[in-house]
Amino acid sequence: MTLGEAIKVAIEYETTIRDLYKEAVTVVDDPLGKKALQMLEKDEQNHLDYLTDRLQRWQKTGKLVLEKLETMIPSSEIITREAEKLAKKMPKEDRGDEKQLLSKALKVEIETSRFYQKMVGEMPGEGRQMFARFLEIEAGHIATVRAELDYLSHTGYWFDFQEFDLEY
Repeated sequence: MTLGEAIKVAIEYETTIRDLYKEAVTVVDDPLGKKALQMLEKDEQNHLDYLTDRLQRWQKTGKLVLEKLETMIPSSEIITREAEKLAKKMPKEDRGDEKQLLSKALKVEIETSRFYQKMVGEMPGEGRQMFARFLEIEAGHIATVRAELDYLSHTGYWFDFQEFDLEY
């Protein structure tokens, strides 16, 4: 796969996940949940803008010019603190539509991460660096979506850690 082809595939993945978050924002009623999804949607749009610009420059010059790729997703500590606030405010009702959308988003985030991991292994130089940064960012997205989904599903896990243990 050429670098141009890889960027086009990445654009397809980022478009899919951005659109999922856009849809999820219309389904979620909770203001804090909505805010988190809007942040993820905006982050994915930034990825799309970045990738589109990289592709256009690469097509014109044959060179991949890397610029710093920022993420709107905060650190794990901030995510945990905000998720705890959200957990206190959310009712314990069935939120099937939200869970379904988040499950779909998680699946696409994982699939996107696998693609980026593959590109890190296949692309040389700047292409590898660019996809490695996307891989780092997607890991944060996966953690965010998984934490929200774990809470909504009442699994007893939060960020892959068991919240309580009945055995001592």
